[in-house]
Amino acid sequence: MQRQPEISPSSVWILTDGKAGDLAQCVGVAEAVGLPFETRRVAPRAPFSWWLPYGPIDPREREDRPGSPIAPPYPDIAIASGRRTVAYLRRVKRLSGGRTFTVFLKDPRTGTGAADLIWVAEHDRLRGGNVMVTPTSPHRFSASVLSELRAATNPEIDKLGAPRVAVLVGGDSRHHRFSNEDQTRLLDGLRETARTSGAKFMITASRRTPAALAQGLAGLARESGHYFWTGEGPNPYGLYLAKADAIIATADSTNMIGEAASTGKPIHVFEPGGGHAKITRFLGTLRALGVIHPFPGPLKTTTYEPMNATPAIASRILRDYAAMRHKETTAP
Repeated sequence: MQRQPEISPSSVWILTDGKAGDLAQCVGVAEAVGLPFETRRVAPRAPFSWWLPYGPIDPREREDRPGSPIAPPYPDIAIASGRRTVAYLRRVKRLSGGRTFTVFLKDPRTGTGAADLIWVAEHDRLRGGNVMVTPTSPHRFSASVLSELRAATNPEIDKLGAPRVAVLVGGDSRHHRFSNEDQTRLLDGLRETARTSGAKFMITASRRTPAALAQGLAGLARESGHYFWTGEGPNPYGLYLAKADAIIATADSTNMIGEAASTGKPIHVFEPGGGHAKITRFLGTLRALGVIHPFPGPLKTTTYEPMNATPAIASRILRDYAAMRHKETTAP
């Protein structure tokens, strides 16, 4: 009697080019799938990197080369994100004889044939039978993780009075620029919010934050008894989300706003100069759902059902994987 293939997966790869935001999404989904995973990093050289996502891959990283990121044996599931990984993911699918179930997070720019399952946020245009669409992005902040962080002790944060407000500041990007006027407007808005609501801030900046704005945020914290993470020691970002009564975030990062939405706490969005149609659609969706509010503006305390696409994406992966394997077992 012929042995039937195992329906449940046992191995997962993450294919990444190392970009932090993409990798965090892949790790969040892999953790939600509930299996051990291995991270494989691709690093194509020019000119091959110029031709991606279309391909071909860098010959130096072929499966038969020493240190190849796509050397066999191949996993049951491969999860990728980032345009440099698209051609590598397709190659893994082919080299595995079609047995690896491939997943791509975000629009691969090459159409729906890039993977067995593609996830995109609602503000992206790609649609198809194998395309899963959700309002927010996947991440690592599950309900259980947030619960653990909420219970964790951190003297510097725990001593802050209520309401505690997480202030998540990004910076200049392809679509946004923090002008001097924007920086002043944000800092003045924070001062006014603290004055009128008594809020205490848990502030973090990013590598993209203009130096003058980062200095202004640090000065605000020193002057008024707020907490500003200087970049030294463990990153308290998760603690901020878990312990916040409300959140202020800048519009340049949809990932950051999506992570904030997993808390069920009101999000106040500061929009610097610039923008993009996709970001406008994203913010419009969350605004209609009552998740986000403008900043500067009154501090809201109303909550909503936490939004977390990660478990749903993981469930869809396991369901579609099982369907693919079942189809293999019943094929004539």
